[in-house]
Amino acid sequence: MVCGAGLACAYKLTGGVWPPTASPTHAPLTTGAHYTPQAAYSTTSMTSQTSSAPMMSVVLPFNARLFSTDIPLVGGGVRTGGCSGSLIAPMWVITAGHCFHDVHEVRVSGTPPYHMTITVGKLKDSDPGGQTAQVVDVRQSPMNDLAVVKLSTAITGVTPLTLAQQRPSVDEDLQFAGWGALSASDTDIVQSDHLKRGQFSVSEVRSTTVEATSTEPRTVENVPCPDDSGSPFFESSDERTGVLVAIVDNGPACPAPGPEILARVDVVADWIQEQIGSTTP
Repeated sequence: MVCGAGLACAYKLTGGVWPPTASPTHAPLTTGAHYTPQAAYSTTSMTSQTSSAPMMSVVLPFNARLFSTDIPLVGGGVRTGGCSGSLIAPMWVITAGHCFHDVHEVRVSGTPPYHMTITVGKLKDSDPGGQTAQVVDVRQSPMNDLAVVKLSTAITGVTPLTLAQQRPSVDEDLQFAGWGALSASDTDIVQSDHLKRGQFSVSEVRSTTVEATSTEPRTVENVPCPDDSGSPFFESSDERTGVLVAIVDNGPACPAPGPEILARVDVVADWIQEQIGSTTP
């Protein structure tokens, strides 16, 4: 849950005060829409699955896909939903805070109220290998719509993204990668069966967020759409390692023109390090 550009934002989450104001365009877990997983994507694995090939041979091996099939509904029953993210430590993934909430769409910390499967290191559903784990603990950022989540098992053979320590600058170039929908529809959202990628430039820097605009013609393949919440905006010179600058919170209806609203990583970098260093694998 995040406000639109220029609004003063606050949230309500377990253990803190954050009154919600508006649902993000890229917030698949808060829209109440119907979600259908791609048939090729298995959500049944509860353990790590590792390819015989080195993970570091995969382009952007730190990318993470989040998917759940049992998100509770207010009137009973469950629905499916997903987000995107990236590996920042062997047992930790970073994503959007609103990807984890209670039945009333209030952001929550601790043990998630539904199962969330994370797959790291694939470019397509049909690719062999990759590693899969469950989210066992959620830590919500005290400053912006961002969360770090602990995994049930460590991801091996992948260099996690490094956290940015400095304020982003206007015109800074960033890469985007996510597993969001390939449709502008918000009523029948289907996660992509492959990793989407795009190129952006920072257009405005705020206290806890940045705005970024696409540097190429916008399509559903290269900009955030539903299920892209939490997608990394990063810098990388080799497509295998990199620096995480921000994550997707909100934005225009894809692929309509407009800036993406991203949660800055540098303003919570120390907090993140405290969270991922507070427990051992």
